[in-house]
Amino acid sequence: MSSAIDLHSHSTISDGLLTPSELVGRAAAQGVNVLALTDHDDVAGLDEARAAAEAAGITLINGVEISVTWNNRSVHLVGLRIDPAYGPLREGLAAIRAGRGERAKLMAAELDKVGITGSLEGAYAFAANPGIISRTHFARFLVEKGVAKDNRTVFKKYLVKGKPGYVTHRWADLADAVGWILGSGGIAVLAHPGRYDLGRTNLHNLISDFKEAGGTAIEVVTGSHTADQFALFAQYASEFDLLTSCGSDFHGKGESYMDLGRLPGLPSGCQPVWLDWPEVMNRPESKAGFAQLASLNVEGRG
Repeated sequence: MSSAIDLHSHSTISDGLLTPSELVGRAAAQGVNVLALTDHDDVAGLDEARAAAEAAGITLINGVEISVTWNNRSVHLVGLRIDPAYGPLREGLAAIRAGRGERAKLMAAELDKVGITGSLEGAYAFAANPGIISRTHFARFLVEKGVAKDNRTVFKKYLVKGKPGYVTHRWADLADAVGWILGSGGIAVLAHPGRYDLGRTNLHNLISDFKEAGGTAIEVVTGSHTADQFALFAQYASEFDLLTSCGSDFHGKGESYMDLGRLPGLPSGCQPVWLDWPEVMNRPESKAGFAQLASLNVEGRG
């Protein structure tokens, strides 16, 4: 069953291809009823997205995706139902954005060493929001330049650890990022854990540290996870008593693992993160029955 709830998506405020209002429009057209805008390290698109969501008749969840360094590895946390005006959150995100600019300069210098020039200016040309300069913007420039055929190939050859355009960078501390989310009244979600290639022991330790810091939920169904990973992270959710979340991690057509509104349901037995959210459960669909709405993103329930 396709998903009516998508709690992970990106706009041009970070590295998506659609403006916040365009993203909401596509979500509505794809049958999404509840959408979280979770741009990287910035909340500047939420007002525009909310106005578009109200016009489209869908529910917008305030969100953000925070870049974190854990055990010298980069991981991401999604914050849901955050207060974007919360001071410590805004200050923390601003500090991360400043670091992005410094990292971009170093990445460009590394690419210069292998004969790929002009990458800093080229990457910024693809960044609608220059405060969120990312590897994705570098990838788009390198594709345009003909260095590789698509973004995924660029990442594999240039922008991951051990490759010419990668540089080590220190993001926010995991406990600090969870604290900003919780302090703003939000819910901390460990994003796409299957992408981190940690191995069983490190993955277990990451989830344990996340839970100890106050983390609430884990993304089980997300665009980059396989069906086997859906089941695996459902098991981790049960083991660590975490709620479960789902999100496409949509960036734009041709650049995403999965389109908006096309996620499969959560595995049987998962406790969805949204089941006590009035803005979700009070939607018109819920009047047809709590269980029916609850099952929209849960396979094999009821």
